Amino acid sequence: MSSHFTTPWAQILVLGTVITSMAAAQHGTTGGQWPTHGGDKGSSKYAPLDQITADNFGDLEVAWKWDSIDADVLAMDGVRVRPEKFESTPLMIDGILYTSTSFSQVAAINAGTGETIWKYDTGSWRDGRPSNMGFIHRGVSYWRDGDDERIIIATGNSKLIALNAKTGKPIPSFGENGRIDLFIGLNRRATLKTHQVNSPPIICRDVIITGCVIGDAVRTKEGLRGDVRAYDVRTGEKLWQFVSIPQEGEFGNETWEDGSWKYSGNTNVWSLISADEDLGYVYLPFGAATSDYYGGHRPGDNLFANSLVCVDVETGERVWHFQTVHHDLWDYDLPCAPNLVDVVVDGKPIKAVAQVSKTGMCYVFDRVTGEPVWPIIERPVPQSTLPGEKTSPTQPFPTKPPPFSTLGVTEETLADFAPELKQQALEIIKEYGFAPVFTPPTEKGVFMAPGAGGGANWPGAAFDPETSILYVAAESYVEFFKVGKPDPNRSTLNYRRVENHGVSGPKGRSLIKSPSGIIAIDLNTGTQVWVAPTFGGDGLSLSALWTHPLATKSLVIAGKRSSILALDKTTGKRIGVFGLNDANGNAIGVVTGSPMTYMHEGKQYIVAATTDKDLKGSLVALALP
Repeated sequence: MSSHFTTPWAQILVLGTVITSMAAAQHGTTGGQWPTHGGDKGSSKYAPLDQITADNFGDLEVAWKWDSIDADVLAMDGVRVRPEKFESTPLMIDGILYTSTSFSQVAAINAGTGETIWKYDTGSWRDGRPSNMGFIHRGVSYWRDGDDERIIIATGNSKLIALNAKTGKPIPSFGENGRIDLFIGLNRRATLKTHQVNSPPIICRDVIITGCVIGDAVRTKEGLRGDVRAYDVRTGEKLWQFVSIPQEGEFGNETWEDGSWKYSGNTNVWSLISADEDLGYVYLPFGAATSDYYGGHRPGDNLFANSLVCVDVETGERVWHFQTVHHDLWDYDLPCAPNLVDVVVDGKPIKAVAQVSKTGMCYVFDRVTGEPVWPIIERPVPQSTLPGEKTSPTQPFPTKPPPFSTLGVTEETLADFAPELKQQALEIIKEYGFAPVFTPPTEKGVFMAPGAGGGANWPGAAFDPETSILYVAAESYVEFFKVGKPDPNRSTLNYRRVENHGVSGPKGRSLIKSPSGIIAIDLNTGTQVWVAPTFGGDGLSLSALWTHPLATKSLVIAGKRSSILALDKTTGKRIGVFGLNDANGNAIGVVTGSPMTYMHEGKQYIVAATTDKDLKGSLVALALP
């Protein structure tokens, strides 16, 4: 672990800062606003609002519906591009919502009526479909200094743009006429096929910090590196660049053996970032290295892939890190913003950070020092039989909290609803055999649980600072995948993924015991409180329909499929369901963005992004009559 504090006096100063700043902890939103993607910069996704309660949730109605301005683009002559899912979480500041669209357009919307105030087309869509997931975008960032209010967007075609929040016009003094080209300054030439941004940057102490999406359907061991970069919010001046794969002489370089640091790529923060303004620390959740399912060309543990890295916002220097998966072969990214949480463990107040992962585990650290709040132990795991592969002999397992998803396909984890169903499950897996968690890929094929989608994914978790309960959006499912030798004339990889898909159990049920849905975890004790199972389907075929959590003073809100659900915070019992249906009861869309809530002119609203079967996006606002 590296630290800027190297003297006893400095350590005493840090301790004093920790104690005195507990009063300025992460407490969710204030003043009825929603100023960042996660509500606050610690990504609590919590609002201390209680106008909408268990008693009146059933009285909710649609207050307004805003249709994405991407329709304006689609109406143009000759336009052939099409949006993907609408995944934006809008911000709300002083009665105005700010949102991005799938095409990386930006709009300001009246928080009470849903009427568009201004809109700005970044032009991102004109360059064509971005890498990986295509035309999706998850939101914008907001910054204010007196009367200077700015909306910051990092676009699908890798531009960082600053807009005047009042007018929607670019800020001329930022970068070049309001924009910065994020293709510049990378280790290799970037293209739309290899680099994009679809998550909002974090802004901390007037510094914009942005990650990126790196294309991961690769055919070569040589890749674009996913460095994290920081820019001055006023001028756009580049301030620092955190190199995600340590170069020669840098800390962690030895974890890339045989010189693999020279050519390996990915190792990027593709999802959301959290920050602690008091400490001046930024928390970066990194994903896997090139390529996801074979690492014979990158022997070693491969820092900072699959690592939570704390950096100093002023310098970009590493303060501490923890790697959750060594030498990843399962695409087990850290897929979401870490939750900054203030907890009391065994009577000791701790400024902590909780990171949920695709592994189905929650890793909890002191966010000042990086020390685990509860021990995380290295356990032996199955080893690879593929030629050239060098698996890590162990992987880290938290002793607390318990896993929130089922780990591995084993005798103990198979679903056992009835003896005959378990026997049928055994028949399904007989050809390939059991697969404990972290079983490496093979040419024959193996089962994997959690699947490559998690566990947790980008919706992450919500945290109630009043009770210290973490509400995790969890999935448990089985995936089958295998690798094979590629055409050497088209690839420099020894092996690459050739098949992967989900696996169902008997009669379409889960193959494993499946606590999917919202999982409540007490972070004062590291224990699981309750499980609210996955909610039913609706017939729409959009893939990767995650559960999206939101916590208020009175309820846990979950966006899932074509519904907004309310859960009892103490028990997880379902209180009510608001179906996003038309007059005939047919689903008009599914929830594809994380919901948020705010107060405006004395009324509480819940707003969520939805996508219909024709991939048209809308924001739907619910409120009491």
